[in-house]
Amino acid sequence: MTRAYSALALLREGLNAQRGWEPAWRDAEPKRAYDAIVIGGGGHGLATAYYLAKNHGLANVALIERGWLGGGNTGRNTTVIRSNYFFPESAAFYDFSVKLYETMSRDLNYNIMFSQRGMWMLAHDRHGVEMLRRSANAMRLNGVDADLHDGAEVLRRIPQLAPTRFPVLAGLLQPRAGTARHDAVAWAYARGASALGVDVIQNCEVTGFEIESGHVKGVKTSRGTIASDCIGMAVAGHSSVVAAKAGLKLPVQSYALQAFVSEPVKPCLDTVVLSPATGTYLSQSDKGELVIGAGLDLYLSYALRGSLPWMERAAAGVVEMFPAFSRLRFLRQWAGIVDVVHDSTPIIGQTPIDGLYINCGWGTGGFKAIPAGGWCLAHAMATGKPHTLAEAFTLERFRTGGLIDEASASGIAH
Repeated sequence: MTRAYSALALLREGLNAQRGWEPAWRDAEPKRAYDAIVIGGGGHGLATAYYLAKNHGLANVALIERGWLGGGNTGRNTTVIRSNYFFPESAAFYDFSVKLYETMSRDLNYNIMFSQRGMWMLAHDRHGVEMLRRSANAMRLNGVDADLHDGAEVLRRIPQLAPTRFPVLAGLLQPRAGTARHDAVAWAYARGASALGVDVIQNCEVTGFEIESGHVKGVKTSRGTIASDCIGMAVAGHSSVVAAKAGLKLPVQSYALQAFVSEPVKPCLDTVVLSPATGTYLSQSDKGELVIGAGLDLYLSYALRGSLPWMERAAAGVVEMFPAFSRLRFLRQWAGIVDVVHDSTPIIGQTPIDGLYINCGWGTGGFKAIPAGGWCLAHAMATGKPHTLAEAFTLERFRTGGLIDEASASGIAH
């Protein structure tokens, strides 16, 4: 059976009528007890399970998912990867995540199609220019790559950009930013975790927790009770719902985030472009679709349906910046449920219940943080202490007032 993916293996299996491939991961049955359990089969949960085994040597680990792997926000995002944050804590965390993405295909022997095509943030007035200068200085002080260009250079680099009402006065480029294939990221971590002995269990919904004297002892699931005194939650927009089953109330609110893709066209946009004035950002996928990000619905919701007002607003923003795209038709529209925290900074670490850990509060920025989020949650679960990259991201900051307001600092959606 072929385990390693390579050009030679592809040639060999082609000559063998593709009969030698094995499943990418084992679809395991739950055991009665594990050393650690990770709830959530999205990118963060799968990364946590992988790093528990890879970095900390824990092989008796279960990853449980109520549906199928990558069926939540991991498969519903716009795939942008960047680290253009303002505060040192955020910049260090997200840049570490970018670095892990840069080596992920090789480390996991799985092509995640990471394309470092760069990301542009545009300025359309003098206030926007000042914000870009502030961001560029912060990024450079934090050791993150940043290039500030005038409007003429931006238009030269992105020839399709031809705004009318919003002239481009400047642009901030992070060259190492880019996009990756979201499904491939989930599958890569699932394959890597399974190869290290992790039980990947799908169609297993958490219905409650076993808690004794303030210590977690296991989870109740649709497939029976599973014992463990170390449990991590990485369930994105459903964090508050799952936490409530353990009697916890998190400072999290859930909203539907809208996104769209156009019909596919020939390659025409080789970078990611964000226009704060129009509230729209877009890139082009490997299949040729324009991937368009919009904003949050203005009300709390768990509805995964699209929103006509956001479709109209996103279309207007794209056409304003790229008139040549005006005749393209929308192909799909969807929403993902995001967990928003007051300071737009995630929560990673121990909860008030001993042995129960959380990874949540990513807002609209969860995909880019998958490797670092999994790395830090695995560290907290294995050692009982926060990783140095996530020391400022614990629940304790809501008691001390040590918030990190990235929404205001960055001036863009989290």
